[in-house]
Amino acid sequence: MPLSMVSDGESFLIKKINGKEEVRRFLENLGFVAGTQVSVISKICGNVIVQVKDSRVAISKEMAQKIIV
Repeated sequence: MPLSMVSDGESFLIKKINGKEEVRRFLENLGFVAGTQVSVISKICGNVIVQVKDSRVAISKEMAQKIIV
């Protein structure tokens, strides 16, 4: 299921990152790597705020759809 469909407060392990090489590399640099736990903090105005590796990151809904949990 894409990260964009997860409810607030839920934690999941990242299974896969979809998209072009540039997108995958960008998300990897932010800490989104397969096997990493990610929690959705909130969804505001089409952006998703997530906690990954002890830091909070805001990503667009389109980017969140590329992260499969």
